[in-house]
Amino acid sequence: MTASAVDDRRGLRVEDLRVAFEGKAVLKGIDLAVEPGEVLVLLGPSGCGKSTLLRAVAGLEQLTTGRVWWDDDDLTDLPTHLRQVGLVFQDHVLFGHRDVAGNVGFALRVAGASAPSVTHRVAEALEMVGLAGFEGRRVDTLSGGESQRVALARSLAAAPRAILLDEPLGSLDRVLRERLTDELGALLRRLDLAAVHVTHDHDEAFALADRIAVLGDGRIDRIGVPDEVWADPGSVHAARCLGHENLLALDVRGCCALGQLGAGSGTVLLRADRLFLGGATEGTAAVVVSTTRRSGRPVVTVAVGDVEVRVPVEEAMPGLVMGDEVGLVVAEDAVIPLTD
Repeated sequence: MTASAVDDRRGLRVEDLRVAFEGKAVLKGIDLAVEPGEVLVLLGPSGCGKSTLLRAVAGLEQLTTGRVWWDDDDLTDLPTHLRQVGLVFQDHVLFGHRDVAGNVGFALRVAGASAPSVTHRVAEALEMVGLAGFEGRRVDTLSGGESQRVALARSLAAAPRAILLDEPLGSLDRVLRERLTDELGALLRRLDLAAVHVTHDHDEAFALADRIAVLGDGRIDRIGVPDEVWADPGSVHAARCLGHENLLALDVRGCCALGQLGAGSGTVLLRADRLFLGGATEGTAAVVVSTTRRSGRPVVTVAVGDVEVRVPVEEAMPGLVMGDEVGLVVAEDAVIPLTD
């Protein structure tokens, strides 16, 4: 999204957000805008500032500078409970001595909501997450996926206008995680919430996001719709966070074992989806190093001199084994320059 989108007055916005711990800058000037019904995924490695950004938006961290807005309302100096922002953590910490209804309605009761209102809003929130009728269940009888949904229902019961999710699926197994990712995305859009979802898993990010923001060293390194950031990550850091592997260092002439790929020294990305394998006389002569599967799809690693490149292949392609000679075909649009 362009910088002008930050000036849009609809939804959640943060402007020049900076946070420091003991004099060390953690967030170094974040500008973001998230509209109702949009899911923005923050992607990046541990320690890059993702969770700190969520906590700052929720009012749980002291800002060095910056403002937090909802439409034209300045939330910066409001306490957390007045911001109408829900926060869901990976460690959802349900109260073991309370049933599901007791967990979901806890904050409502503390806030002084009437018993009939609590009962109604708890039932409504549980229905939203597909757990209608679970009110009386003990939390120690719930599966991991059900527990995470209860934690989400607890945030939804307070009727937030924005919801912040800090790796809420991180502790689940891969199969359940993938299923809940699809369900979560559909739910957030249906509820018309401005959602910010933190993860370090690029597959999860692409499955869930309307837009992806890659964080690095306290700053937004790249932001855009998934297809856009995948096709042109912009930097080496963003490319790695997004799951790209074919990053090649060029010499001062812009060359490597594959030939001239740039105008000078630096790093380029070879997009795996724009690489193809053919017969030994096609493209550049290469040797098969290994074969494996990624997300169920065959991937062949080939070597050209001292450069190794991973290439997804079709199931119908004849089986390849280590040492086979093949041709590596590089499409014209496969080479993407990156900044360091």
